Amino acid sequence: MTNPSRHKPAPAPRWSREQIRATRLTPLVPLLQKRGLPLVAREAGNFELPAFPGLILKDCYWRWPQRDLAGNAIDFHVQVLELSFHDAMRHITGT
Repeated sequence: MTNPSRHKPAPAPRWSREQIRATRLTPLVPLLQKRGLPLVAREAGNFELPAFPGLILKDCYWRWPQRDLAGNAIDFHVQVLELSFHDAMRHITGT
């Protein structure tokens, strides 16, 4: 007889409010460079991602006017890169 607990997915980690707050403020440029996404520097410290035409990012914030989207580092990973919240947190925090 198989053990049913062996086939259950691992529970999602619990993130504290402080961890989530800090992760939202993670600078996007180094994260995306580490991921191998090419960035184009623009004026006033802004960057564009050729892979996502019209998307502009600066520090930990981004906006995509053509799609009426904007947000922080977590939002970018969820809304643009289409990761789950937990996968986004894992990617950003390196855990």
